[in-house]
Amino acid sequence: MYLTHRPIQPGDIPAICNFPQGADELFYMFPKATYPLTPVQLSDAIAQRSGSTVVVDKGTVLAFANFYKAEHGGVCALGNVVVAPAARGRGVARYLVTAMIDLARQQYAAREVWVSCFNHNTAGLLLYPQLGFIPFGIEERQAWDGTRVALVQMKQLLS
Repeated sequence: MYLTHRPIQPGDIPAICNFPQGADELFYMFPKATYPLTPVQLSDAIAQRSGSTVVVDKGTVLAFANFYKAEHGGVCALGNVVVAPAARGRGVARYLVTAMIDLARQQYAAREVWVSCFNHNTAGLLLYPQLGFIPFGIEERQAWDGTRVALVQMKQLLS
C-alpha cells in the first residue's frame, strides 16, 4: 500500500457511507447518525465540521476523519474516524490519525488533540494510546439500542 491523504471530495462520500458494517460500527464513527449511513447524513456532518480528510491508496478511499471542534491555538477534537473494512488491521487508521494530528498542528496551531472512543471499540482503545493519547475522562452515554456505554476521552498534548 502507498497511502496518501487529501481533503474530502463530494465523490468520496458514497464509498465512506459503506464503511460502517452495522449499527454498532456507525455508532462508534458517528453516534448521532442512523444506520445505514446515507450521503445526506455524512454531508451534513461534514458541513458542520473542519478538516474532513480521506486516506487514499491508488485512487481508492480507505479511511475518513474530521474535527468536530477546531480552535486555532487550542483544541482540535477528532471525530467521524472510520476505515474501510478491507483496509482494517493494515496501518491505515494509524496513518489517518497521524495525518490528522499533523493537520491540527499545521492548520490550527493546536495545543491539544482530543479523541473519544466507546468502550466496545477495542481497535480504537488499543490504537490511540499507541499514538500518544492519554485517557482523561469517562462519560456515560446511551448507545443506539438504548444500552449504557462508556465514552473514554483521550488527549495528546502537542509541543
